[in-house]
Amino acid sequence: MRRWLLLLSPVAVAAACGSRTGLLVSGGSTPGEAGPSDSGAGFVDVTRPDAAGGDAAADAPEETAEACTSGCTSLAVVGGTYDRSYDGFTFTDDTNPATVSGFRLDQYEVTVGRFRQFVDAVLGGWLPGAGSGKHTHLNGGQGLDATGGGYETGWDATSWNSQIATTADAWNGNLVNGTWTATAGQNESLPISQLDWYEAYAFCIWDGGFLPSESEWNYAAAGGSDQRAYPWSPAFPPGSTSIDCTQANYDGCPTGVVHAVGSESPAGDGKWGQSDLAGNVWEWNLDWDESSYVTPCVDCANLTAANFRVIRGGSFGNTPPVLLVSYRDLDPPGYRGDLVGVRCARTP
Repeated sequence: MRRWLLLLSPVAVAAACGSRTGLLVSGGSTPGEAGPSDSGAGFVDVTRPDAAGGDAAADAPEETAEACTSGCTSLAVVGGTYDRSYDGFTFTDDTNPATVSGFRLDQYEVTVGRFRQFVDAVLGGWLPGAGSGKHTHLNGGQGLDATGGGYETGWDATSWNSQIATTADAWNGNLVNGTWTATAGQNESLPISQLDWYEAYAFCIWDGGFLPSESEWNYAAAGGSDQRAYPWSPAFPPGSTSIDCTQANYDGCPTGVVHAVGSESPAGDGKWGQSDLAGNVWEWNLDWDESSYVTPCVDCANLTAANFRVIRGGSFGNTPPVLLVSYRDLDPPGYRGDLVGVRCARTP
């Protein structure tokens, strides 16, 4: 695995709210089963735009002090319907619509400082409760509609609590190759990396939220029916694939290291105000990978056990095509990557 130096940025982020290298395989509707390598080879992606505009007032970012245990800013995402993984340029398959109810998505990727509070809580005895982490605002509290039938089950305490380390030495060992430091220091505003899917999910539960489904994450990054190619792009049509280093941290920008969260804000912010939805570090999603999108999809997620979980967004180690909103990647849930992090979602 390719390793990177860390940027000890002076950028101070008051509300601290992941990354890898990929080869684009165009023309498909979903990712192939790429293994847990930073090459990302084997991905296949989907795409299309919705020309719908949207109400400007309703679409404006809404900063709300959501109840996060770690302290964060969580911004409202206005619900709607869009075409999954469509951007109108590189990916033009418009046969995978999804409807997403309104929710909140944290403004920033989870930082080292926020994650440190979580680790302290776990060392104090906290572990996720059975069934926690569901989208309780959906389907009368049952959560997301599972594409394989039924509804979201939430955290499997019997199988997954053993995946969460309970000693400081174990945490330091698990996170040693990422941005984590054993004691608080200059990395506190950097996105946490090297965490696996179980730790990402558990953090979001502890923090009062949940992991976003792939449809939710993709919807927010695409600006909903704007079907943006990058989070900051204009709506398609006409759309744009313009990108520069003021908007995202990616391979080709001068520093070549991870940045403090929000460093490219506001130029790189998405429609609803979230930063770093493209670049910096990849972000874990709730879903298992599926060979093709299931339709119809109304607040749906692929919760049928498979080999890989979805990650989205690209990283500072990726070239611009991998940062496209339409791009998908996948890893086993136990994978640890120095370019992989997380961002939490919350009830509206």
